[in-house]
Amino acid sequence: MVPATPHSPRALLHVFNRYLFRGGEDLIADKIHADLATCHDITWCQFDSAEWTGESAPSRLEQARRLFYNRDARQRFESALESSGAGAAVFHNVHPVGSPSLYHAAKKRRLPVVQFLHNFRPFSVGGTLQVKGKLTPDALYGSYWKEVCAGAWQGSVVKSALFALMLKGLHRSGWLKSVKAWIAVSDFMREKLVSTGALPAARVHTLRHSWNPMPQPPAIEDAGYYLYIGRLAETKGILPLLDAWDELHQRLGKNTPLLHIAGEGPLHVTVQQRLRTNPYIGQLGHIGGETKREALRRCRAVIIPSTWWEPLGLVVYEAYDYRKPVLAARSGGLTEIVQHGVTGLQHEPGDVQALVQDVLSMEATPGTARLLLGSAGRQWLLRETSTQAWLQRFEEILAQAVKS
Repeated sequence: MVPATPHSPRALLHVFNRYLFRGGEDLIADKIHADLATCHDITWCQFDSAEWTGESAPSRLEQARRLFYNRDARQRFESALESSGAGAAVFHNVHPVGSPSLYHAAKKRRLPVVQFLHNFRPFSVGGTLQVKGKLTPDALYGSYWKEVCAGAWQGSVVKSALFALMLKGLHRSGWLKSVKAWIAVSDFMREKLVSTGALPAARVHTLRHSWNPMPQPPAIEDAGYYLYIGRLAETKGILPLLDAWDELHQRLGKNTPLLHIAGEGPLHVTVQQRLRTNPYIGQLGHIGGETKREALRRCRAVIIPSTWWEPLGLVVYEAYDYRKPVLAARSGGLTEIVQHGVTGLQHEPGDVQALVQDVLSMEATPGTARLLLGSAGRQWLLRETSTQAWLQRFEEILAQAVKS
């Protein structure tokens, strides 16, 4: 247990607006909550994007209004704050239900906020800086036009325009001054935010995710298939992944290795369509628990073909825990945790032929050599992701935030 420092408040309020499609941020937010509970009195204040769906959802006009300032969310936040007695708040995503009202409430109450950055919000409409499959960092300089025209938020130009106006208003309001420390989850992400002038260097810290590795990994089994786990979204490289497997099918025919795709998201139908023409692609849907553990234990390698600036890549941790090599795009924080030729292989983001070559290389690699790659990944995990070290660093950041 890492004790709170003299400058750190004992009680914390933990704020998160969960996504419609659960992903890595949901998983890590839950882990952070559990870890901080070992040394703080921590209280959840949660919102959920699902609140704006279904028959009980607010009208579209009301949603648009609340996107800019949700008084109900502010009331929930302030009620949780008063009952918890928190001396600081830890924020993750707060959009759309939480809204900028939470920053306003924190600023009015002089409540220091520590903001985790798992993607590029609140500096990007879609959170990914990607427009029509291409990285477009204009938003880091305050220009949202390209993202709006591409319908970066929920595939709607109108909704994206509203989101862009909300972000403009948030940055001009001064409410983000309530954030006394910004935590980027990779050095890459921190460098981008600082170098573009989006954030002042003194208030941006790098803190990679921690992990609780299995005391003893299960016996390795190689069933010969490759595994993708993540959101079925364009930013995750689903399209070049599918194209790569079509290319492998053309080259190898009946010797094509299987690709298992696990996850949910907007490209669900696209994946289903490919299943009809390529028998070597399988769709698992959302998996968890024992099903997920078995999928990881029996795969040959895990593929992470992200085409955006992936902030870190929690799936890499999961693969390493099972001693599996990783085939990853040379993108964002992935470059810091996947070592080419040591723990896996890297390819240029979106390069179908390069991904095909990596799969062919892995197929040609003897089983003993693949085991060495996976074992090197687990050693990295044990060495670099200590929860105790993470807590110690977080306490330093929190103390600095409160002091400032």
